[in-house]
Amino acid sequence: MSLFFQRLMERLAEFWREGRAVIVSVAASPLALKFVLAAAALSAGAPTARQQPADSSSWTTAERATLRSLSLSSLGPLAPDPSNRVADDPRAAALGRALFFDTRLSGNGKVACATCHDPAQQFQDGTPLGHGVGTTGRRTMPIAGTAYNAWFFWDGRADSQWEQALGPLESAAEHGGTRVQYAHEIRRSYRHEYEQVFGPLPSLDGLPERAGPVADPAMRAAWARIPAARQTDISRVYANIGKAIAAYERRINVTPTRFDRYVAAVLTQRQPAANAMLSADEIAGLRIFIGKGHCVNCHNGAMFTDDHFHNTGVPTSSLVTNVDSGRAVGVRQAVASEFSCTSRYSDATADGCEELLFAVTDGKELVRAFKTPSLRGVTERAPYMHAGQFTTLADVIAHYDRAPAAPFGHSELKPLHLSATERRQLEAFLGTLSAPVAAPARAEPHRQP
Repeated sequence: MSLFFQRLMERLAEFWREGRAVIVSVAASPLALKFVLAAAALSAGAPTARQQPADSSSWTTAERATLRSLSLSSLGPLAPDPSNRVADDPRAAALGRALFFDTRLSGNGKVACATCHDPAQQFQDGTPLGHGVGTTGRRTMPIAGTAYNAWFFWDGRADSQWEQALGPLESAAEHGGTRVQYAHEIRRSYRHEYEQVFGPLPSLDGLPERAGPVADPAMRAAWARIPAARQTDISRVYANIGKAIAAYERRINVTPTRFDRYVAAVLTQRQPAANAMLSADEIAGLRIFIGKGHCVNCHNGAMFTDDHFHNTGVPTSSLVTNVDSGRAVGVRQAVASEFSCTSRYSDATADGCEELLFAVTDGKELVRAFKTPSLRGVTERAPYMHAGQFTTLADVIAHYDRAPAAPFGHSELKPLHLSATERRQLEAFLGTLSAPVAAPARAEPHRQP
């Protein structure tokens, strides 16, 4: 089964559990009916908020299945990235690691990928908005485990890790550089490492030091004067920079947590070990997470994310003046991107780009919808939401409990009516998802967490 249809079936199962109508045009896609029926079978007996066992020994069969699905032990092997042929090449990862920490890949020589994606802070920066050569309009997202994602950025405007790596490099607010500048830097500092992986560099003779299709008018004009064939050569070097960085980021991963060890003990019926692993409040919070709180509707799977986009009524940020429409704009940028899965710079064939080809590009549900972030390590990643609107997890939980109307668009939330004790217990459970992030000091083959 392809990754696309696997995700489709998981999503249909979620809809079935929530009692939503699932409408399929059998005439348009007979295969779709098969997946709906399979999703229904998978979701049969799913847990409800009414089921509240007393301790670790009394999880129902359906609840145990949900716990198993949330555990890292359920995470399948990392699929190859069809758009990046060097994604699992240790030489590419070694080059990518060097580039990730190199401040010369910026307009002012002071900003690296690691500036915002700080290894000491779970590869994020702990600020409401990202800061590079300027200030962005969104929160820096963490990197660990993102190799399992289909979409990148809060709005999903990139469909691969390597495309995501390219966006900040030419952003005026982030790295503030240009692709011609970066090609020159590769020739000066990394030529041998680059050519080992990607083959000979094109000639850069006669090219300006800085030029690219960026916001700066002078840089754009300099780029326009470069012949189209040479522009393509430079853009390919630029794409390869992203692919090398992605090969390194692919090896940055989450590690097992107390929650994962608890689930292992529950599933093997080691009840004393399970009860000793989590406190009573943490277990109660877990029950709320998969039951009354409905958190698992979006925060599901081993990475605690459905990799989809939702409007959850988050307030606007006082730090951001521009209107942020989220996925409604991001998905169109993804489809039109110069470096998408279907672009000339991708290594994929058409059948390897299902997520992009089948992406929903229109609909009111996309307005101000933002990506569901992973909850692994969430207690160490304040502030929260796409522009750091909430300072604490207690603030986040209170927001979901109240379910206020969205500033614009339509919020998917409904009031949860949690008690103060239940909110505290839910926050306690989220603390069990903490564990160090694993990142190789040197490029190493990807290992299953």
